Amino acid sequence: MPDATVRRLSAYLRQLEHLAAAGIAQVSSRQLSEYIRVGAAQVRRDLALFGQFGQPGRGYVVVNLIDHLRRILGTQQTWRVVLVGAGQLGHALLRYPGFAGRGFELVAAVDCDHRKAGKRVGGVAIRPLEDLEEIIRHTDARIAILTVPAAAAQDLANRLVEAGIEGILNFATPVLEVPQGVHMAHVDITAHLEQLSFRLVSNNIA
Repeated sequence: MPDATVRRLSAYLRQLEHLAAAGIAQVSSRQLSEYIRVGAAQVRRDLALFGQFGQPGRGYVVVNLIDHLRRILGTQQTWRVVLVGAGQLGHALLRYPGFAGRGFELVAAVDCDHRKAGKRVGGVAIRPLEDLEEIIRHTDARIAILTVPAAAAQDLANRLVEAGIEGILNFATPVLEVPQGVHMAHVDITAHLEQLSFRLVSNNIA
C-alpha cells in the first residue's frame, strides 16, 4: 500500500473525528474531499481498496467509517511504544497527551544520561539505556520512537530490531537501514520547513 494512501487514510480519520465531535452524522465523499483537499474520486478510490463503506446518494455514516478506518490503520488496539532519547524533543513527546486516544501507549523512555534515570516526564519513568532490551521484553513494546543524535541512531536502531521492535519512528537525521519486515517512518522537521520555504519563495517569484 503506497505511503501516500496511508497518509490520506489518517487524514480522513482525523477529519471524521472532528465531524463526530461536532455532532455530524453523515458525510459525502465530496464533503470529505473538500476538508482534506483531494478529489472526491480519490476519496472513493482510497476507501474502496478496503470495502464498500458508503451508500450511493447518502454518503458515509461518520461513526461507522471511523470504526472501519481505525481497524484498517490498526489503531482499534493499543500499541505499546518505547521512546529512545529523553532530550528536549523526547520530553515534548512524553508530555504529548494525544497518543493514548489514538491507540498508542508510551510505556517507557530510556536515555544514556544516567542523571535522568528515575525522573518521570508526562507520567513515564526514564530509565538507563542499558535497560532497553529488558524494557522491550517486559512491556511487549513493538514500536519505538527514536530521538537521538544522528551518530548514535543506526546502532540504536540495530539494538531495537534485535530486541524485537517491528516499527521505528525516526526523528534522527540519517535514513536508517533496517531489515525486511521492520518498518521505518522518518520525520525530518527541517525538510518540512524547507518545503514551506520553497512555497513561499515560489509565490514571490510568481
